[in-house]
Formats: sequence, structure tokens, C-alpha cells
Amino acid sequence: MFGERTARGLALVLVSLPLVIGGPTAAFAQYQASPPGAETTINQTAPVPEPFGLDTLPVTEGEILSKWKGVVAEIRADGEVLARCHEDAQSCPVAARKFLAVIADGRARQGRARFGVVNRAINLAIEPMSDFAQWGVVDRWSAPLETFGTGRGDCEDYAIAKYVALREAGVTEDDLRLVIVRDLALGQDHAVLVAHLDDKWIVLDNRRLVLLQDVEMPRVLPLFVLGRDGVKQFAEPIVAQTRNVPAPGAFGF
Repeated sequence: MFGERTARGLALVLVSLPLVIGGPTAAFAQYQASPPGAETTINQTAPVPEPFGLDTLPVTEGEILSKWKGVVAEIRADGEVLARCHEDAQSCPVAARKFLAVIADGRARQGRARFGVVNRAINLAIEPMSDFAQWGVVDRWSAPLETFGTGRGDCEDYAIAKYVALREAGVTEDDLRLVIVRDLALGQDHAVLVAHLDDKWIVLDNRRLVLLQDVEMPRVLPLFVLGRDGVKQFAEPIVAQTRNVPAPGAFGF
């Protein structure tokens, strides 16, 4: 849950995007290494586009970045617990056993079927509840083992659990993003996980079991994207077209 106090305290500093490594200098070096007369092939892998096909700018400070860094540290701690569970199943906490079962189900499948089984399992394992009702605070982000331990959470807790489950099930972090959107119909911010497959971003949403593409989400305004590279804000022109949309406020379930 993201509160209005958080929104007012959100200070974002946007900096220029970094230069792409491997430009003309790298190409020239490869050319020099080829023997005379040899055909030169430059292997360039196009970067995966961000969800919604929009440009992004990095966020270098602010409360969303702080919360993401905090939950990433908690995810690392969860990873140590899961590793110990593999070594000693008898002492594995109940929450970790439940989460490992979801991971195992995901690992046993491929592609869209993997996304579907993880989305369904986590949606059914967690009871939707606001941070205020559960913790007495406006906004708290939880790592998967805490969420599975309580059996309750709000939208970002579902998304974080799916992020880790799919990563552990074999999906690369480059193909996973946690996205914060503004639900224009409800006037709330909402967090979902999106996973990249066959040049499409598939949405894993705690509000539905059906998997949609990012562009099929009804009446949403993309705000932030979080993942391996930290936190980024979706850039112009979409922000410029929605100047009257309020700053990030309360999350829904």
C-alpha cells in the first residue's frame, strides 16, 4: 500500500540514460581481429524493450527506490533460507516449504504455462489485505517468505513474490519487471509483475487469473518499472499527456 504521505515525500532525480557499451569502438576491434579477406560478423543482441514499449529514465533517489532496495536485501536473506531448505528439508520453515512448492510447479513448466501456474498459485495463496489493516502502517513492502508466513498482502507483495518465484523457477531477471501503474478507473496505484516472452510482456496480476499483455491492461497509466537495474520512471510523452493525473498515492489490493 502506498500512502499519500509517501507520495508527498517522493523526490525523484532523473539523470541521462547511460551510453550503450559496445558501439563503433567494439565493432572496429572485432574487425581488426579478423584475418584479411575474412567475412566479419558483429553479434549484437538488441536490448529487451521496456513494458508498454515506452522509454524510461532512471530514478536515483526517493522513497520508491529506498523501498525497492530494502526489499531486494530481504529477498537475498530469503534466498539464504531457501538454500538451507535444500540442504536440510526437516528444518525448513513452513512458509519456505509453501514457496518452494510454487517454485517447483513453475520450474516443471515452460513459457506461458510457467507464468500461468505461478500467477494462479500465488494469487490463491495470499489473502488480499492492506498494509494498514495488517501492519498498522500506510505502506510496507514484504519479501516472499514474510508474505507466505502471514498469508496476507497487497498488490506489491503479490508481485514481489511472483518476481522471486519465477526467477527461482528459471526465468532470467532481464525478463522480469515489477510495474507500478495508475488505475484510472479506480483512481489508485497498482503493482503487477510482467514477464517477457516471445517479444511480448505478459502481465501477472493478483486481480485476475487470466494472463494479459501489457498493452491489453484496461485504463492504466504506467508510472514506474522496477527490476534488476533498479527503479526507472516511464518517460515522456506519456507523462506530458497526463499532467492532471495526481502523484503516486494509495495502492489498491
